[in-house]
Order: sequence, then C-alpha cells, then structure tokens
Amino acid sequence: MTAETETKRTGLAQARLARAFTPEIEEEYAAARLRFELGETVRERRTDLGLSQSELGRRAGMTQPAVARFEGGGTVPTIPVLDRLARALDLDLRVELTPHADSA
Repeated sequence: MTAETETKRTGLAQARLARAFTPEIEEEYAAARLRFELGETVRERRTDLGLSQSELGRRAGMTQPAVARFEGGGTVPTIPVLDRLARALDLDLRVELTPHADSA
C-alpha cells in the first residue's frame, strides 16, 4: 500500500466519521439494530430447541426462506408474526412501552 493510498483511505474514513447523523439516519440504524436483535434471539432459541428453520417455519406458518430472512434481520416483523414465532418457540411475547430514562 502506498502512502497516497493510505492517505485516501484515511481521508475516506474521516469523511464517513464526519458525516452528519440526521434523525432519519439514527432512526434507521435503531430499526436495523432492533431487526438484528430480534432475529438473533429467534435463531438462538431455535437452535437451543434443536429446530431447523423449516421446522420453525412449519410451526409458525412461515416458509423456511421467511424464517431465514427474519433471523438475518432482513424483515420488519409485525406483531402477529412475532406472536406466531413466540408460540412456535414456546415463548411468551411481551411488548412494553416505557418512558425514556431521561424523561422520568
């Protein structure tokens, strides 16, 4: 790697860090993080139970590709989908709305 290439890469990294995070961008990151965390939770529970994606899909009324997309964080789940997955994994679904820590 040349010094010029290193400078360009450092410049690009600095530019990415300097990019303004708008509320819309922050909201999208939060949504992506939530999708990933939900998918990871389902995948971990499924594997703990020794279920394949196909078996989980059958139990939850979904296709194997739909389960794979969900576990990968690639879909925005609805409450009914979350409820079906929870029941198929022998879990209770709990949706909770709480005040932000800084508004209490």
